[in-house]
Order: sequence, then structure tokens, then C-alpha cells
Amino acid sequence: MIPYRPEPLTDFHNPANQEAFAAALAKVEQELGRTYPLIIGGKRVDTGRYIESINPSKKAEVIGRVAMAGQDEIERALEAAWEAYRTWSRMPVIERAALLFKTAAIIRRRKHEFSAWMLLEAGKSRAEADADTAEAIDFLEYYGRQMIDLARRADDLLTPISGEDNHIEYIPLGVGAIIPPWNFPLAIVTGMTVSAVVAGNTVLLKPAIQTPVIAYKLMEALEEAGMPPGVVNFVPGDPAEMGDFMVGHKDVRFISFTGSKQVGLHLNELAAKRIPGQRWIKRFIAEMGGKDAIVVDEGYDVQAAAQIIAQSAFGFSGQKCSACSRVIAHESLYDELVDRVAEIAKAFKVGDVRDASVGTGPVVDQKAFEKVTTYIEIGRGEGRLVAGGTASNETGFFIQPTVFADVKPDARIMQEEIFGPVVAITKVKSFEEAIDVANGTDFGLTGSVLSTNREHLAYARHHFHVGNLYFNRKCTGAIVGVHPFGGFNMSGTDSKAGGPDYLLLFTQMKSVSELL
Repeated sequence: MIPYRPEPLTDFHNPANQEAFAAALAKVEQELGRTYPLIIGGKRVDTGRYIESINPSKKAEVIGRVAMAGQDEIERALEAAWEAYRTWSRMPVIERAALLFKTAAIIRRRKHEFSAWMLLEAGKSRAEADADTAEAIDFLEYYGRQMIDLARRADDLLTPISGEDNHIEYIPLGVGAIIPPWNFPLAIVTGMTVSAVVAGNTVLLKPAIQTPVIAYKLMEALEEAGMPPGVVNFVPGDPAEMGDFMVGHKDVRFISFTGSKQVGLHLNELAAKRIPGQRWIKRFIAEMGGKDAIVVDEGYDVQAAAQIIAQSAFGFSGQKCSACSRVIAHESLYDELVDRVAEIAKAFKVGDVRDASVGTGPVVDQKAFEKVTTYIEIGRGEGRLVAGGTASNETGFFIQPTVFADVKPDARIMQEEIFGPVVAITKVKSFEEAIDVANGTDFGLTGSVLSTNREHLAYARHHFHVGNLYFNRKCTGAIVGVHPFGGFNMSGTDSKAGGPDYLLLFTQMKSVSELL
């Protein structure tokens, strides 16, 4: 088998790639406004109730109408999933992995098409959407290989003993609920789904209500690759109506969730409660966001630091759990750094991402728009506005990259996840103080240290408490198999997606011993 290598990103400076993407976008635009059913046990189900997915860059444009599941459909999906589990869980690992490899090939052939859907439904730029599609391919290729390797090396982990024949195997858990976010509507949806499936589980996939069409396109690719009916059941719906019902159901064995801290903590409590008839302790796997900091040390190149901060804070309008929302800068370069970051923020072109010259697009919907603009108003009272602060939701949900300086470490905009293009900057007198401030939140997902001082980098390595720590580079852009991704504290269960131990979360070890 060819060793895993991350999927190359598209060079959009190449005119041929520009033309190929334009053709894919034109094709997708011809398919807007269609209606998509649920998929339960391989059968299409139209409930007559729909989620209307809109283009956040052009909110009058309907991307598609997707059927909504309710509690009755969840019951049917659970029955279908457990029925499929009987055979899927016993299918040889190599055959389950082959499904992932085939799906990767399908998405790779239609790479620009999937990216175009994200441009329209999620408001991602060409580069951001292309990276999302590449990461989805990476998850498929990586987890397929990881499961094959896990099965092959299982017995090598045991200590031999005379007179016994001993074996272990990693068996699946059962039926799980997959609850992904909207901000990586192909990559994270794919990774969360196929990691569970390749381990032998069957699942109910409840995509985010903002981006259900892209999730349906993934379902089509899985089916084209040969996924048996009932292995993945597509059940989008209103979380208030069926989310708690699904997570709390006695027949759900595990929950894989990516989203906000508030929702994650609620679901964790719900999953921990045993329901009458429930025969297991549910496993809960969560990634719940961050309040990520970039520390800029004394003596670092200010222009380089400003570019790294802008890339980390304003890419995809800051709608990444790994995005930089705090900058902690040494007093010796603080004023110059604030000026440089403000200059870059002011130069960002914000608008409809159909325009290839746009630097960053909209936030995802009206709710996100209201949340981010509310925090901007809070920021006006907590710091000095040096860039941005303007917003418009007339045609789409656009917010100018916003920078606040002179913010105290305990301010709300330094403590609470905003999930938008807003960054707060604070001043410190020493590197040790900078790391203390960086650690001074409930979260612990990503962080960056920009420093030429090797002693300071060594100090940060041991004292900066985040799941993904980066030196002299941005705090976003984790690559599958290269940067296992997951955080500490209120950032989740440190599940480390795209890492060598991730599949263990969806398996349980069975030991078999025979006396010779």
C-alpha cells in the first residue's frame, strides 16, 4: 500500500486551475435550490418538513432544501443502524478501509465541485474550501490505513507466555451519533463519520443546519463507493427537537460531537445519565472550541508577526476553533505590532466569495452575525478599536476584520469564544507573564509562540497548556497525520483527530486466551 501523504492543495495562481474551479462552480450553480431527503437504511425519506440552506454571501439565494428528521425518524434510523451493524461490524477491516479509499478517489476526482459547494453554502474562499476538501480526502486515506495497521499490530502488543495462545482485537462499539459543526462542513463531517465507520460501527449523521447540502453530497460519495444501507444514516434536523432525544436514547452507544462549549457540556451531561434499558456507559468524544492566543516575544520581526496574526485571526472570518482571537505581545514591540496588525486588517477585502479577489467572506448566518457584532460592541468598552468594527447584513453577513488594543487579560473579549473576525491585543512585560496570560482561559486548544529565543521556546513547550502548540507559525491549519488535533480543559476531550490513537476512541479491546 502506498504510504499516507497529505493531499496537495490547489495552486490557484495557475490559470488552468482557475478555469477548472470556475467550471465546477458553474455546474454547482445549476443545481441550486433542489430538495434533498433523509437517508435511512439506504432509503430516501421525505418528511415534508425542510431546512432551507442559504448562501451567507447572498442570503436571498437558496442552496437547497433538506428534509428534517424528528423523533420517529431517529427511531427508524437506530433500527436500521443496528441491523446494518450485524454484518458491517464483522466485515474484514481491509474491506471497510477500501470503502474509505474509494470514497477518497471519488472526492478527489470531483475536488473542485465539493469546494464549490462550500464556497456557496458555507461562504468559504477558494483557498479555504480547497483546504477543506483536501482535509476530507486526508481523513479518508489516513483513517483507512490506521485501521488496517491497528488490526495488524494488535497481537504484537501482547507479552507471550508459555502454554497459552493469546490474541487481542479491537472491536467496534455499536451505533453512534455523529454531530459535526458547520465550519468545516466536508472535512470534519467526513473525519467524524468515517473514523467511526472504518472501526466497524454504524452511525446516525446529524449535520449542522447551516450546511446540510454538503453533508448530503458526502453521503452520495459514500454510496457510490459501495457503502451498505444503514451504515451511515443521514438525519438532519432541529437540535431542539431531536438532538437531545438522539443523544439520550438508550440505543445510542457513543456520541462524537464538535461544536460549542455550552452545547458540548450539555450533551456530555445527557450522555452520562443511564437510561432504563441501557446496557453500557456511553462514550462521549468532544471538541468544544477555543480562545487561542499568539504570543509575540521581544525581538521578533514585527511585520512577520503581524502577517501570522492576520492569517490566523481573519481566515474564513475567524470561524475556526483554532483561530487566533488573542494576541499577547511584549511591551518592547507592542505599539508597532498593533499598528501593523491594524493596517493588514483594514486592507482585507470582505465580500461575496464568488469574487476570487475577496480576502474573506461572510459569517455563516444571522445568528452568528448578531453574536459577533454584539461582542464588537462589548469590545468598544473593553479596549481601543484600531481597525474594523463595521458590519452589514443587507445582502450577506459581512463583518470587517476587527482589532482591539489595550485589552485587559480578564476582559470578556479575551476570555469568551467569539467565533468571528475579532482579535484582542494585550501588553506584557516578560515572557513568563505572556505564558501566564495565554493559559488564563477555560480553553486549551491551540496557541502559537513567535520567538527567536530558544530558552523561551523550551519554556513554552512545558508551560503553555494547549493541545496544539506551534512555534513561529500560525495557530491554524493542522494537517491530518502531521498535527493530531484536539485540546485540553474546556476545549474538549483531547480526542486528537487525525492522530495515531484516534480510532481507539471508537473501539474496545477484546482479549481471547486458549490453554494449549
